Amino acid sequence: MKPNQSLILLLVGLLASCATPPAPDSNTVRLCDSSGCEEVDKSTARFDPSSTVPDADPEGRMPALEKLAKEDPRAAHDLALRLFRGDGVRRNSYQALQWMRDAAERGDLGAQKAVGRLYLTGLEEMGAAPREAEKWLTIAAGRGDKEAEELLAEASAARQNEDAAYQLRTRWRPVFYNSWYSGYRYYWRWVNGIWIY
Repeated sequence: MKPNQSLILLLVGLLASCATPPAPDSNTVRLCDSSGCEEVDKSTARFDPSSTVPDADPEGRMPALEKLAKEDPRAAHDLALRLFRGDGVRRNSYQALQWMRDAAERGDLGAQKAVGRLYLTGLEEMGAAPREAEKWLTIAAGRGDKEAEELLAEASAARQNEDAAYQLRTRWRPVFYNSWYSGYRYYWRWVNGIWIY
């Protein structure tokens, strides 16, 4: 090999080693933005999305209503409606049914009728249960509710005949869903930092 060739190879080797960036540290990552690039530790946090999302309930209305719902069945009724509608809380039909049933068990007539309707037609993923509907509608009808009396006759027929049950669900489900979304009124209102009946 001639001296010029070895000099050229040496220069090419030096240039190649300068062009190759050093291997990055396994604990760092290269971040680039409008101000340039830099190596930062992988555990570095630059953005906290929770700091930019406003509190959905800064006044604490929902925890206050839940506390009240444990004491008053009318508040449990309201909480159930809010959970079903997604009004002030994340929509959750399972919890809505639990709270409505709780209100019904503690004697709220509107909740007893609502639970009877729900079991009569089913609710979302929950199928119909005519026997359970009959139980709740009997309680509501026994307290003098005329609509519950009419629905009770249909629930009894549905329990005995699957075709009648299917026709009943098809006929009433849209009506009852509309009640859940807009027909039932709330008992309680949030005023000046407290729930008022």
